[in-house]
Amino acid sequence: MISGEFNSKGELIFEIGLIAADGDVITVKALLDTGFTGWLAIDNQDADSLGWIFTNQQEEMETARGDAWFNLYAGTVLFDGEELIIAVLGGEQLPNILLGVRWLERKRLVVDFPAGVLTLG
Repeated sequence: MISGEFNSKGELIFEIGLIAADGDVITVKALLDTGFTGWLAIDNQDADSLGWIFTNQQEEMETARGDAWFNLYAGTVLFDGEELIIAVLGGEQLPNILLGVRWLERKRLVVDFPAGVLTLG
């Protein structure tokens, strides 16, 4: 189980590890976006700098700004002590790394704002 935090906007933030192709683990804060139906979304530049493999596929997704095309990468993450290879959407000018609701198929989300409790595991 991983503990998260609420940011100043009340968004749900979790720390995860992104594993680069050379094995380095980069710890980042990712925002849980319940409107995003994938596993992970990241800026294309970040995915490329990690050395993640572009699958030569693109996927169209509906976003808050309208329909957009995303590159599909195979990325490796360290999540709750587990190393996983997942499908990662790479987009242009993504200000945040996003965790999608696919994680809720594997992990239980507990959100208790009054008690300040946020866990995923």
